[in-house]
Amino acid sequence: MENGVGRMTLDRRSLLKIGALTAATAGVLAMGSAVAEAATSETWDKTFTKSDKVDHRKVTFYNKLGIMLVADLYVPKNLESSKRHPAIVVGHPYGGVKEQTSGLYAQTLAERRFVTVAHDASYNGESGGQPYFTASAEAFVEDFNAAVDYLGSNSFVDRERIGLLGVCGSGGFGLAAAEIDPRIKAVATVSMYDIGQGQRQGLAAELDNDAVKKQLKEISDQRWAEVDGAPRLMAVGTPEVLTENSNPIEREFFDYYRTPRGQHPRSTTTMARTSNAPMTLFWSFPRLSWISPRPVLFITGDHAHSRIFSEQAYAAASEPKQLYVVEGAGHVDLYDRTNLIPWTKLQSFFEQNLA
Repeated sequence: MENGVGRMTLDRRSLLKIGALTAATAGVLAMGSAVAEAATSETWDKTFTKSDKVDHRKVTFYNKLGIMLVADLYVPKNLESSKRHPAIVVGHPYGGVKEQTSGLYAQTLAERRFVTVAHDASYNGESGGQPYFTASAEAFVEDFNAAVDYLGSNSFVDRERIGLLGVCGSGGFGLAAAEIDPRIKAVATVSMYDIGQGQRQGLAAELDNDAVKKQLKEISDQRWAEVDGAPRLMAVGTPEVLTENSNPIEREFFDYYRTPRGQHPRSTTTMARTSNAPMTLFWSFPRLSWISPRPVLFITGDHAHSRIFSEQAYAAASEPKQLYVVEGAGHVDLYDRTNLIPWTKLQSFFEQNLA
C-alpha cells in the first residue's frame, strides 16, 4: 500500500477498491498445490542480486497451526559457528513473497553480520496452507513466532538476541507477534501497514460503521454464492494494467509488482475476498504497550501514504520507541531503493538492542 500519507484524499472505500475484484482462474488456484513442493530448489530466483558475503539456503519449518513454512536462511560468511549470534526474522509485504523485499532486507542485514530468515507467509509463496491465497491474521502472526522457534533451534543463534523486522503488512503482524512473544527482543517496521485498519476504514480518520456493515454484507453474500457453486472471488491488490484513471497509489504498486523491478511469479498480491471479513477484526495498536520495555523502531517515507499508520503506532507504543522518517521516500521506495533504505539506522538499532 503506497504513496501519499493521510494528506492524500483517499477514503476507506477508494483505498479498498485499489484491488479490483475478480473471479479466480484455475491457474491461480492451482498454483498453491505445487509451490510448496518446490521448496527443495536452490535456484536463485530473487528480484535482487545474490551477495558473495552471505551463505544462503532454503529451509522449512512448521508453525503451531500445522502449516509448513518455506523460508530463506541468510548467514554471514565465515560465521564462527561455535558461538551464538544475534538473529532477525524478516516478513514480506502483504501479498508479497520472500524473493522480493523481505529477502533483500534479510540478505543485506546478513551482510552486516546478523543471521536472518525471510519466510513466506502461510497460504502464500512456497509455504503451505489451503485454500491458497487466504489472508489469516492468526496465521500471519503465528508465522513470526514460528520463525523465532526455528532460529532458536540453531546452535549458532543466541535465543536471547532475536529481533523482528516487518515490511508493509508484515509490520502490523510483526508488532502483534512481539506483543505476545517476549522472546522477540527488538522490533522494527518499514512502511508499516495495519491491514485490519485498512480493511475497516482505509486512511479515513474515523471508522464508518455503516460502510463496514455494507462491506460485511457483500462478503457474506459472496460466501453464499460460493456455497452454491460460484467461483472463489479474489481481491487483487495490484492492478494488472494501468489506465488514464489509475491513481498514484495504483501506479506506485504497479511499478514494483508488475514490472521487472519487483515482479515475481509467486507474488500475485491476491487474497480471497471472503478473507476480508475476519481481517477486519485484526487490531494490534491498542496492545502496543505490551512490547515495552523492548524497543520499537518505526521507519516510514516522508511522502508515503502509509505514514499515517507508523505515526499512529508510534503514538500508541510505550517507550523506548523511535519514529524515523526517510526524506524523499514513498511507501514502495522503501521496498527496494537501496539508496533510500536507512541501512545504517537499522544496523545500529539491532546492534544496540540485540547486544
